[in-house]
Amino acid sequence: MLNPFTFDEKVAVEAILYIAKRSKDPTFHHIAKLFYFADLCHLERYGRFICGDRYVAMKHGPVPSGIYDMLKAARDGVGYLHFDEIAHAFSVKENRLVVPLRPSNLEWLSDSDIGCLDEAITNYDHLGFDELTRKSHDIAWKSADVNRYTSLPIWSW
Repeated sequence: MLNPFTFDEKVAVEAILYIAKRSKDPTFHHIAKLFYFADLCHLERYGRFICGDRYVAMKHGPVPSGIYDMLKAARDGVGYLHFDEIAHAFSVKENRLVVPLRPSNLEWLSDSDIGCLDEAITNYDHLGFDELTRKSHDIAWKSADVNRYTSLPIWSW
């Protein structure tokens, strides 16, 4: 079995596009939270994260580190090893709104990835910043030190 914490950049880009295209509020925070809930679903059902990202416990809840780095690179125009790929996939407006520049290539996402992303979008996309933050402050977040990586070993639904 592959290490569930091996970050797959291609899958991450396609998942960001997938969420950004379908979310009513594709901001950094919203995408991070939807991804968190999709990863919770996917890990519980299939034993792996969607793109193998690692999470950092931050003030407003868990943040997928690799995805956050990609979003910041798109916003800032620098700072990521494979920046050209990101720059052709999505941009960032108003410092936080993710704008897809192309459709998501679904060949990079498994049926189970798509199913959990759709479930997270259906269940959580309608929530605002404060509600998403509160819901993501679960036992895994509470057990981690703020601004530290956590493998999110305990799932609480």
